[in-house]
Amino acid sequence: MNADATPHKLLKGSTGDWEMVIGMEIHAQVTSNSKLFSGASTTFGGEPNSHVSLVDAAMPGMLPVINEECVRQAVRTGLGLNAKINLRSVFDRKNYFYPDSPQGYQISQYKSPIVGEGEVVVELDGGKTATIGIERLHLEQDAGKLLHDQSPTMSFVDLNRCGVALMEIVSKPDIRDAEQAKAYVTKLRSILRYLGTCDGDMEKGSLRADVNVSVRKPGAPLGTRCEIKNMNSITFIGQAIEYEARRQIEILEDGGQIDQETRLYDPNKGETRSMRSKEEAHDYRYFPDPDLLPLEFSQDLVDELKAKLPELPDQKKTRFVADFGLSAYDASVLVAERESAVFYETVLDKLGNRARDGKMAANWVINELFGRLNKEGRDITGAPVSAEQLSGIIDLIGEGTISGKIAKDLFEIVWQEGGDPRALVESRGMKQVTDLSAIEKVVDDIIAANPDKAAQVKDKPQSLGWFVGQVMKASGGKANPQSVNELLKSKLGV
Repeated sequence: MNADATPHKLLKGSTGDWEMVIGMEIHAQVTSNSKLFSGASTTFGGEPNSHVSLVDAAMPGMLPVINEECVRQAVRTGLGLNAKINLRSVFDRKNYFYPDSPQGYQISQYKSPIVGEGEVVVELDGGKTATIGIERLHLEQDAGKLLHDQSPTMSFVDLNRCGVALMEIVSKPDIRDAEQAKAYVTKLRSILRYLGTCDGDMEKGSLRADVNVSVRKPGAPLGTRCEIKNMNSITFIGQAIEYEARRQIEILEDGGQIDQETRLYDPNKGETRSMRSKEEAHDYRYFPDPDLLPLEFSQDLVDELKAKLPELPDQKKTRFVADFGLSAYDASVLVAERESAVFYETVLDKLGNRARDGKMAANWVINELFGRLNKEGRDITGAPVSAEQLSGIIDLIGEGTISGKIAKDLFEIVWQEGGDPRALVESRGMKQVTDLSAIEKVVDDIIAANPDKAAQVKDKPQSLGWFVGQVMKASGGKANPQSVNELLKSKLGV
């Protein structure tokens, strides 16, 4: 794809427009019970140094053994990114010394990664899309963690995370503004969660991003880039890119030049600051790890994994639009998270007629349920209204037992107190009144009380709506609006 053709935002400077060029390296923790080269647990939140094997601690004579499940997860992820799967890849040693890395090197992949080129299609505002190229995906070990706040004179080392399997997913420099960058991370995280290859929990560090940012005049050669390390919030990624691009533009417009360096983002100040310059950059002296044979597997394994892949967000969206008559936007909202899509389809399953009820169910899930969850800062897994209860409410509307207005009141009761919607309607007298004689008395009373308005209806038929509103109000929203309309029309001669 020609990324320059993607609709994107230019930044205005004193010398004209500037274009951002952004590439990302996403570090995604592989969903696996044990680490990449040892049997130690990957469970989050254990006592410091309680999940450390002799391999992780780099004891003499300990040899790494590849975790087959991590290999399968990497291949599945590559397939989910429409990427080339390399049947032969090589593990390398990336040499550097740091207190939380006892080996003195990291086992990673350099020239021969497990996954090659792929792509991710992201959705932007206004129904537009952008295709972001994937350069590669490789497997590597995570480092441990340094704790600087436990003692005034020492740093403590926790090796629980040391040796945990990471997939590093490297994008091409195809991203052109902060919105695209945020959409890319959101979509990638969604794909990983659908696949079950990473839980995507950024707060626990399961998904982290290094963001490379440079600026140039549109159509000019690439500028010098700066890397913003260890971003673990989609909101902060957007803020950091905006700040960093403007910082670079100011320097260039003042006649300066950009130093290639690593920077950190400070969300409290809303700015990036220098961490280390390229003069201090390491020569990692990569070489193939002598303790590990090249990783080789068959096309049969790839085909087997491909056959068992779940339906991914883009496929699900296409199906929702085709089968349930949803708009592309509504389908996108429903498939953004796997749990949301499952909830929606469960509601439809309970209703029984997917083609007929698709749109109505989508409206209730998106507007009422998601709207309320967002307002209260909760996610779908903690929703007080279950798919079964919501389908019960929609069923009652469909069969004419309750009106849309009563349904919203019923939703509120179920949200606050729980219970079976049908039983609640019975016990609380919330049924819609469809008995014409009961409605007729209310209609007659309102016409009698407003003779002037009744006389005007023939000349101004739109004023019928006022009468409908009054009848609905007088009946506490229980009158069937269609019956009210028909009665009024016949009595007022419209």
